[in-house]
Amino acid sequence: MNRKPIVGVITSETSAFGGRQLLHSAGQRYVDTLMKFSNVIPTLIPTCLSSGDLVDYVSTIDGLLLTGGRANIEPHHFGGKKFPQNEIIDPSRDHTALNLIKECVRLRVPIFGICRGIQELNVAYGGTLLYRVHECDGKKDHRMPQNDSASLEDIFKPRHVINVPKNSLLEDFTGQRRFVVNSLHGQGIDRLGNGLNLEALSEDGLVEAVSIEGYGAFGVGIQWHAEFHPERAENAINKILFKKFGESCWEFRS
Repeated sequence: MNRKPIVGVITSETSAFGGRQLLHSAGQRYVDTLMKFSNVIPTLIPTCLSSGDLVDYVSTIDGLLLTGGRANIEPHHFGGKKFPQNEIIDPSRDHTALNLIKECVRLRVPIFGICRGIQELNVAYGGTLLYRVHECDGKKDHRMPQNDSASLEDIFKPRHVINVPKNSLLEDFTGQRRFVVNSLHGQGIDRLGNGLNLEALSEDGLVEAVSIEGYGAFGVGIQWHAEFHPERAENAINKILFKKFGESCWEFRS
């Protein structure tokens, strides 16, 4: 029997014990969803690896999942304006993600970017980001509820419509061109990177999904969180995306 594909899941740098101990962590929902709907074995990628070690690591995996993360990508990676002093950053994740994408693209490893992951994909392809989408003219507030008492169900509930272009990859995957998705992000895509195809827009014109042009494997980024209960009928597109990602990882493995 063929062994299951190994999928690398990027981590974010967090801390414990009041900041005295650094951690490399990823949300459990990503891991569980990969195992259940993509039928792969997830492994966590620490963001302390050197560029050379990342090259060696990529040679051992059959897919890459770029997760969401609390910190925003620092603007010097795409020529943006400097962050305020109090902005949460994760330089190690920035470095690791952008180098992982470069090497995975070279080898045509399947890539699935979620929330921050689509932004990393866009920056890796030379695109730019909007810092605070809710402060941009003509844009809605795409952030999660801003109260600490909000439940997980409220945070991750489908919140706004996205529209999918005709003859796009997402239409091919799903047979549909309109979905309602959740929304938990402050930054968003401004200029689309060269080599990326537009796959979905929100009703205020913000990029919600992209694919890598002519990739030959699964190379998709989405702005919403597909890992939240993809088994629910209201989240059918999310289940399809994880299934398609898994199929591509199996094909790459073979």
